[in-house]
Amino acid sequence: MTLEEVKKNIRDVYDFPAKGVVFKDLTTAFKNPDCMRFFEEQMYELYKDKDITKVVGIESRGFIMAPILGNRLGLGFVPVRKKGKLPAETIEVGYAKEYGQDIIQLHKDALVADDVVLIHDDLLATGGTMKAACELVKKFNVKKIYVNFLVELDFLEGVKVFDKDIDVKSLIHY
Repeated sequence: MTLEEVKKNIRDVYDFPAKGVVFKDLTTAFKNPDCMRFFEEQMYELYKDKDITKVVGIESRGFIMAPILGNRLGLGFVPVRKKGKLPAETIEVGYAKEYGQDIIQLHKDALVADDVVLIHDDLLATGGTMKAACELVKKFNVKKIYVNFLVELDFLEGVKVFDKDIDVKSLIHY
């Protein structure tokens, strides 16, 4: 499967979640096993030699590919959840997102200082959620943070919100 074929499997939904927004719906690509293999293979090739120790996925669509990649790399998966969804002691970060305010959390024992972390989410728009996830992971004083998206909306310039020491990669650009 080619990048262009994968792009054809991503549906545009107009005026969602607000008027004037064109939402890139990856669920249509997720239901295609060829697209899923493409995502898995491309992400694996990007990160197989990076000495990553944990793959972190952001609720909810980051939970789709992050555990698949973690499994492929032989690593654990760590979920970043919205406030109140994790059962044990947590740390949290509040942030502004495209359509309001939110708080995300990690378990206090999720990561250690020796970790090299890959944080994954499905789509980079303005970058608010992923920037907050990076701030959360940095609280563990990890060695290195990599950030990955399946899709990046280049015209929103979300990549500019990340610190220069964070390696940000996206598979598909619009």
